[in-house]
Amino acid sequence: MYFVKTPFYLKKIFSAMTWDFPGGEKEIYLTFDDGPTPGITEFVLDTLALHQAKATFFCLGSKAEAHPELIERMRAQGHVIGNHTYNHPNGWKTDDESYLANVAKAAQILPGKLFRPPYGRIKITQIEALRNDYHIVMWDVISGDFDDDINEERCLQNMVENAKDGSIIVMHDSPKAEAKLRYALPRLLEHFKALGYSFATVPADVPVRS
Repeated sequence: MYFVKTPFYLKKIFSAMTWDFPGGEKEIYLTFDDGPTPGITEFVLDTLALHQAKATFFCLGSKAEAHPELIERMRAQGHVIGNHTYNHPNGWKTDDESYLANVAKAAQILPGKLFRPPYGRIKITQIEALRNDYHIVMWDVISGDFDDDINEERCLQNMVENAKDGSIIVMHDSPKAEAKLRYALPRLLEHFKALGYSFATVPADVPVRS
């Protein structure tokens, strides 16, 4: 169960985390989780370059460690990289000490201020422990590219129908999401470019929220 469009009340309750960047600039913030993945991340980078689009990649430390060349290519193309933990623990099911150690291990490979919890599942105590050192970035729209119960076109429409100025969209450069990603990403870029939108990176200096 997941919300394609994050409800307002969740954003309000968990206001210490960043959900979107509304500002009237016709900008959308594409984000990609769970990479880098050889053969898939290259497709994403090629497609973004073709459309002069920038994105933010929330990478796993273990995969970044195994594929540093993909991390370097992300940086060289002007994309931003965030911490998505070392090996994708579920915060709800992980004790705080282990969870924070996992984040710290990833930070040794992926230094920076941006963090996204795997599955979007994070305890209040974990938020409190991380918020002074990281900008915790969630999302406004989730594509569902990981969902076996929807097809490629539904994945695309999840984003087209729900994204607007300032939306943070989540996709995944992972094997499970690959088929839907390959279908939806170029069409998404074409759709919003035709409407006059640009695609920006999540600001690395976004204020830590109180």
